Amino acid sequence: MESSWLEMRWARPLYLAFVFCLALGLLQAIRLYLRRLRLLRDLCPFPAPPTHWFYGHQKVRERRDGEGCCRGYQAGGELLQDGKMEKFEELVEKYPCAFPCWVGPFQAFFYIYDPDYAKIFLGRTDTKSKYLYKFLIPCLGKGLVSLDRPKWFQHRELLTPAFNVNILKSYVEVMAHSVNTMLGKWEKICSSQDTVVEVYEHINLMTLDILLKCAFSQETNCQISSTHDLYVKTTFEARKIIFYHLHSFLHHHDIIFKFSPQGQRLQEMIKILQQYTEKVIQDRKKFLKDEKKHGNIQKQKYQDFLDIILSAQAENGNSFSDTDLRSEVNTFMLAGHDTTAGSISWLLYYLALNPEHQERCREEIRGILGDGSSITWDQLGEMSYTTMCIKESLRLVPPVPSISRELSKPITFPDGRSLPAGIAVVLSIWGLHHNPAIWENPEVFDPLRFSQENSDQRHPYAFLPFSAGPRNCIGQHFAMTELKVAIALILLRFKVAPDPTRPLVFLYQIVLKAKNGVHLHLKKLS
Repeated sequence: MESSWLEMRWARPLYLAFVFCLALGLLQAIRLYLRRLRLLRDLCPFPAPPTHWFYGHQKVRERRDGEGCCRGYQAGGELLQDGKMEKFEELVEKYPCAFPCWVGPFQAFFYIYDPDYAKIFLGRTDTKSKYLYKFLIPCLGKGLVSLDRPKWFQHRELLTPAFNVNILKSYVEVMAHSVNTMLGKWEKICSSQDTVVEVYEHINLMTLDILLKCAFSQETNCQISSTHDLYVKTTFEARKIIFYHLHSFLHHHDIIFKFSPQGQRLQEMIKILQQYTEKVIQDRKKFLKDEKKHGNIQKQKYQDFLDIILSAQAENGNSFSDTDLRSEVNTFMLAGHDTTAGSISWLLYYLALNPEHQERCREEIRGILGDGSSITWDQLGEMSYTTMCIKESLRLVPPVPSISRELSKPITFPDGRSLPAGIAVVLSIWGLHHNPAIWENPEVFDPLRFSQENSDQRHPYAFLPFSAGPRNCIGQHFAMTELKVAIALILLRFKVAPDPTRPLVFLYQIVLKAKNGVHLHLKKLS
């Protein structure tokens, strides 16, 4: 009689391996099913837009009646479509305070956009970056953006002196020089005629120039030469891929993404970004070493960001490693210029759309700066109306549209509803700033919202362009200084008007982008 194939020497291990893999697969399926049931139970108190059982909210589109009126949502479209921020705003109005957003059947983000919810969420110091910011760690390392307590507290304490007011005062002259370099380029482009210019590219290089000079004392020609173009393009593409990884159901799993074309491309870009920041660090170390060797150490006007973290490393070598150093430099490099470039660009765009506010800002600035041949810290503090316009622009278009953390402990909101530990909470700053329950006519550019009287009457967590609470943006005063210097000098030399053929369309990413650039008519003022 023939023996069973299982009795054959080669077949038994294969059979056992098959059974083992089948058992693992079954256990994983049970685990995922139980996770879904748990999420459905935990999120039950919070109504949500209709969701597809498999795609979640990655496949949701509007359902309209014969007259074109929205009658709800159905499977088939994208919840956060590029350039379709009004879709999200409709959800903010329909679902007060918060709603869950599903990415596939087993993962949900909990979006909040209510100031009372934001206050509770941002007041927590025990939330984790484990889930959402892990996507940034390959690019940034574990810097202030992604660190958890207590190491976050240690880094924050060490880096805070870099943003001391006295240091910021010394940056004003440096910022003005970089802005004037950009304006010199614009004058050559515009000549004496009214010319349409894609301004974001120029502004992005200008803010990179400011960052390298102020934070790293690097004299660069990045606005003139193309030496930094690769870094700028790589930063943009890396953010795009990370956002795709975060919100794409099919590529959400780390292992699947790692071996996908996008994952492979991201690894290449990470190497480029890390090489760039490593060169910045090594150049400074070599400079300091050469100075010490030759005994000609010069006293600087101020300690820049890199001076301070190198000093922190020297004093806290055991607790502040080379990896920590690189992570903080990466974080400040990537977060420090792109967000400000966007803020200046959106501000110019809204002033172009609202010439009456543009002219009032220009009159105020002329009254303070004259011809703009010099600009000081104290003069920036006198620009009250310009500051209101800056804040209104940051309300309409927050450069970072959302911030995210994972709950390590349960949280209870003011209305009594609660969430357990493990939920990924997304504070939608865009939704908060466009919430009609907080802001009357939220799509209207109205700087007077930020008059002293109106600001005093508003919820302190209704306006959060730099976040709030213990983890607020460490560089917010640096950014506001840069915004004031840039807009003051630009308006003294140019009048801006919109290009109606190319309206602003947003790309909803980690840092908000203009899909087709920011095109403005520039007219040189005599």
